[in-house]
Amino acid sequence: MSLLNHRLARPGAYTVLLVIAWFVPYSVGSYEMHILDTALVYAVLAVGQGLVMGIAGQINLAQVAFLGVGAYTTAILTTHNHLGFWAAAVLAVLASALIGLIVGLPALRVQSHYLGIVTLGLSLAFLNWVTNASIAGSGSGIPGIPVPPLGSVDLSSDYLYYYLELVVFTLGLAFGLFVVRTRLGRRLRAMRDDSLAAGSLGASIPVLRMTSFLLAGVYGGVAGVLYAGLIRFVAPETFSTSNMFLLLAMVVIGGRQSLWGCVVGALVLSIVQNELTDLSTYSQLGYGSVVVLMVVFLPTGLAGVPSQLLRLRRHSTGGTSLTLGQFQPYDAAATTSAGEGVLLDLDGVTMRFKGLTALDQVSLTVHEGEIRGIVGPNGSGKTTLFNVISGLYHASGGTVRFGGTRIVGMRPNRLAHLGMARTFQNLRLFRNLTVREHLLTALDRTPTRWAWRYVLWPFGVQHGEKFLRAEAEQLLDRFGLAPFADAIPYSLPYGIQRRVELARAMSAHPRLLLLDEPAAGLNGAEKAQLAEIVGSIRDSGTTVVIIEHDMSLVMSLCGRVTVLAAGQVIADGLPTEVAANPQVIEAYLGRAAQNTPTVEDEPAALGSEEHA
Repeated sequence: MSLLNHRLARPGAYTVLLVIAWFVPYSVGSYEMHILDTALVYAVLAVGQGLVMGIAGQINLAQVAFLGVGAYTTAILTTHNHLGFWAAAVLAVLASALIGLIVGLPALRVQSHYLGIVTLGLSLAFLNWVTNASIAGSGSGIPGIPVPPLGSVDLSSDYLYYYLELVVFTLGLAFGLFVVRTRLGRRLRAMRDDSLAAGSLGASIPVLRMTSFLLAGVYGGVAGVLYAGLIRFVAPETFSTSNMFLLLAMVVIGGRQSLWGCVVGALVLSIVQNELTDLSTYSQLGYGSVVVLMVVFLPTGLAGVPSQLLRLRRHSTGGTSLTLGQFQPYDAAATTSAGEGVLLDLDGVTMRFKGLTALDQVSLTVHEGEIRGIVGPNGSGKTTLFNVISGLYHASGGTVRFGGTRIVGMRPNRLAHLGMARTFQNLRLFRNLTVREHLLTALDRTPTRWAWRYVLWPFGVQHGEKFLRAEAEQLLDRFGLAPFADAIPYSLPYGIQRRVELARAMSAHPRLLLLDEPAAGLNGAEKAQLAEIVGSIRDSGTTVVIIEHDMSLVMSLCGRVTVLAAGQVIADGLPTEVAANPQVIEAYLGRAAQNTPTVEDEPAALGSEEHA
């Protein structure tokens, strides 16, 4: 969250801005008033674009089409069907929300620029339809939209219509900020930064993607209704691709990860566009150039400038020195002991990537309350095994049972709700969430469909937020991270980043914790602290399975050790037995692994993650 957002979060700042906005009509002429009315329509539209693109990370080039759906639905229902304006407005918003869901369907299969191409294609399809459909007035558009009735208030006046827009805009922005700063917004931002890590914490990524497009559709529909009531005429050129890219410029220049930035960008560029009407060709070139410069040199937009300046100031003054606190051990569990029952059972698990067999008939049994070590040379399939257990890969054969439930084919978010958590070989922290927000995201166990409460019971959302934050503070204290609660993890030393990832994994009090090389990159003191933490986690009742190359750490922590080589189990037993096993010695010397393909050739399904 940018510094700009933090400052504007103060009630006093909100009040000042609202008072200034309320008295603006008293100081401008009728022409300027009309420009400001149009700018507010784009501001509402930009909030929706900011939610789907900046907060959720979904490339959406159909936002102007949502505006068109709202405007055209209002126009058709009021002029052709003679429906009342406000009844037509409700149906228009519902229609835009539905179109938003339809446009969002490709996000379930494609991402990045592919999603942008698809959404742009759907936007062009809408533009082609309104240009040729007789019900939409073809290329001539639809005139004669009635003035919205509001008692004795004459909304044909741009001055009075401004206050209607101001109320709707304020409510829309307040709702958007409420979403961003609570559990749904954190999940959307976590998905944006790393969808795999977010899924492993229990977030349903497909539902989140559809939710973001639903929000974009709703805001687009509201903006379309306001536009129809303001202009009282709709035509295809208003919803062209040039306006879509103008909206994109507003969001990028203002700062796509900040709703306030999106609003500032929309207001400023709406005014600038009007001033450059006679230079439209050159203005489009100028917008494009500014967007490119922003993406390259200031990706957080204008909203990120205060944060950048503060960061430079801290760097120039040497910053502040903070110390990692001591870990506070968990209370020992009263009922769980090692070997009490089978928690994880793998039977003949095989994983193939085209012609490569990464795992070959792997069988493994892990009992509750134990710390099981998984070791083996590089390329032996250890991380692939974790990916199969945690649902990132669907095993080609065999069975995996967790707590007696067959879990092959289950999504990572379902496994998280069953009580499974993991860390990754390469850190997968969220780049734009603070340490506190990492823990808040992991603590949230509510299903995404719970989001309906944002509309029908927002007080319940806010009430639940208090409990989450109280629990997050306890976790920060337990793992010694309280001094870094408001820091972005990637700005912290590597050892602290590892501590953050471990605290995040333990936020949900899992039954099974999978640790993938947690000691990698740590110094001797940090490894000793890690051993203490893992031992305390086991004592609290959580079963731990750990992949690790540091054999001294494995020998001191693990009750049993399983050794993989070339995707097969070659040894399983007590640490001292495994260390003396001739096959294990041979594998580590490299003879058993010579001329054997490794999982380094696996498809890059996990981005930058290395497969060991």
